[in-house]
Amino acid sequence: MLLFAVFMLLPIVFIVSHAFKPYDELFVYPPEFIVRRPTTQNFIELAQITSGSIIPISRYLFNSILISAATVLLTTIISAMCGYALAKQPFPGRKILFATIVLMLMFAPEVVQIPRYLVVSGLGLMNTYPGHILPLLALPVGVFLLKQFMEQIPNALLEAARIDGATEFGLFLKIAVPVCMPAVATVAILSFQNSWSNLETSSYFMQDDYMKTFPYFLSTLTSNLANNVARQGAAAVATLIVLAPNLIFFIILQRRVIDTMVHSGIK
Repeated sequence: MLLFAVFMLLPIVFIVSHAFKPYDELFVYPPEFIVRRPTTQNFIELAQITSGSIIPISRYLFNSILISAATVLLTTIISAMCGYALAKQPFPGRKILFATIVLMLMFAPEVVQIPRYLVVSGLGLMNTYPGHILPLLALPVGVFLLKQFMEQIPNALLEAARIDGATEFGLFLKIAVPVCMPAVATVAILSFQNSWSNLETSSYFMQDDYMKTFPYFLSTLTSNLANNVARQGAAAVATLIVLAPNLIFFIILQRRVIDTMVHSGIK
């Protein structure tokens, strides 16, 4: 397991090392895994690229942080409430609805790209933050995971709480969610990764650059250039910036998942 863990860390180590390489090491062949002469020139180059532009790099980062935070919060809430309703609230058409959600897992993002554009455009959400957030709120894998997890909660536990006077919202908030925190944390991780690295909303729904996100800025760093050398150092740093929040968010919630699985339970 230790060998597998080290193997999984290699890409992360390479990206961090790559961001600090001078240009002569960036293009050496065969590629060197560890930087020999670390430099911060790539960071300076990235700052210089946006210093003279109309849209500063801080604007792209602000958009990404705001959109990702809102998406994670809303997606987790919606997925948890939908999973609880499907698992513990019998209503007509429940099985058909759940089968439809599972069926959505089979569709690639490219299949629904045109319908998404038509919906966002029809709702008047082009060039707005809701235009970024709304298309990412439907997370079928999150609903599926939480529904399956909440089905493990004994009905007797919920009935006992109802006898004690708990409301349905109280059952959801005080029993279902605490017991299912590992699944909730997993959904939050998936939602954050999907939102933070998303290019679709910036590319198709936003016309003004000040409304676009950092991953979109990264995609434009080396595009439409006369050669493949220019800005590669800045692109390496931008890649590290995109990776770092994903890694930090995963580490924080992964610890929460482990702690919850060890210390929580139905008592």
